[in-house]
Amino acid sequence: MQVQKSRRKIGLWAVAVSLAAAFALGDVLPALAEDTTYERGNMVVFRGGYMHLDSNRANELFTDARNPLGAGLNDSNNGWYIGASLDMLLTRDAWGMGNNVAVSGEIGVQFNRISSQVVTNTNNLGVGTTPPAGLQVVSTTPSLQQLTMATISIAPKIRFMQSSRLSPWIIPAGLDLHVFSPPSNGTQYLDVGVQFGAGVDYVVWKAINVGLDARYHLAANMTNSTTNSYMQVGPYVGISF
Repeated sequence: MQVQKSRRKIGLWAVAVSLAAAFALGDVLPALAEDTTYERGNMVVFRGGYMHLDSNRANELFTDARNPLGAGLNDSNNGWYIGASLDMLLTRDAWGMGNNVAVSGEIGVQFNRISSQVVTNTNNLGVGTTPPAGLQVVSTTPSLQQLTMATISIAPKIRFMQSSRLSPWIIPAGLDLHVFSPPSNGTQYLDVGVQFGAGVDYVVWKAINVGLDARYHLAANMTNSTTNSYMQVGPYVGISF
């Protein structure tokens, strides 16, 4: 439990540091805020990078046959992600409350691949015909059991210095829907949660933006036997329209 709490703090700290950096950049580059050449509107974003689970999925029936029944453990917390999102502009001035502060609605989808091992898994198991055999190994050849997770999200994105070449942003809280494979010991594969994020992007040419963001996904863990929260950090490319 203490390990999970510390890992959750690491994820939250990563988001907090990104947010602080975004505001710091806004302070040290005030001249950019006066440049109205780079007015942003809607944006299509493609991203990828590093992700880290709060808790690994080792010793589960479908991931590594609950070692020592099986051979090897799927005990990595690390992985990578690729995803895309659509930012739809809602207001350029926070509904009159903040000059040059835009609010967008982000609709995103993301695929996560956790580092996976060659282990004994359900491909190598059969069902015993007489008690108390239960599950029994029917193959002596372990195979790769790939751990994956998909996240669908809808979130508000608050963007500062909207008309500047450099623009930091935050996601105060957004809705997550998680689908993961293989399922938990109880065969559940759906979860819900909330995400927090911060980042900054830079206009490199006309409508082309490059940026960096960090996010923490806090899951409800409705699957009972798994902890599904994770953090991520990585670059992205955005196309404004």
